[in-house]
Parts: sequence; structure tokens; C-alpha cells
Amino acid sequence: MEITEVKVFPVNEDKLKAYVTIIFDNCFVVRDLKIINGNTGLFVAMPSKKRKDGTFRDIAHPLNSEMRTDLEKRVLQEYEAELKRMTEAAHKSMEALEGQKRHHDPDDDLR
Repeated sequence: MEITEVKVFPVNEDKLKAYVTIIFDNCFVVRDLKIINGNTGLFVAMPSKKRKDGTFRDIAHPLNSEMRTDLEKRVLQEYEAELKRMTEAAHKSMEALEGQKRHHDPDDDLR
């Protein structure tokens, strides 16, 4: 089974860093994975459902450690790439704003 697409949706929360959707073999989707900032760093939490007794149970998850490692590695790589894209976009926006400020004529405000 091959991971053919990973979509990362960063959030601005303390422990929760992003929601993730993954697609396998271009034909099976798993939504609501989470990237969590834990005590030992970032990890990927599988989608889960709260049970009546208050505990959580994974809805979908890898059946072996090799698949879990591959999935977590790919998801975290995509997360880092998305953060880089967002940072670059923010820098470009700031540069554009700075350029507008440099070319702004204060007399325009008086008109």
C-alpha cells in the first residue's frame, strides 16, 4: 500500500499542530489524523472516536511498526514542507507590504 497524497492543514493551537488527510493508492482516504506536539516532540495520532466510557479508540491505524514508521515519516515531512511554504508566503507578503510603504506618497493621505 502506497501513500499517494498527504494534505496538511496547520492549526494555531498549543499541542495540536495540524490535521492531516492521507490518500492510499489514489483510491482510499483517511481523514482527521493529527500532528501533536508531545513531551518528546511531534508525533502523528490516528483518527479516533470517543467511547461511552470516555476512552478513545483508533478508527484506522497501521497494523505493523514498519507502516506506522513510514506513515509518520511521510506525514511529518509534508508538515515541515507546508510550514516552509507558509513561511515563504508570509515573507513575500511582508516584502510586498514593505515595498508599498517605500513607494507610498504621504501627500496621498491628505487628498
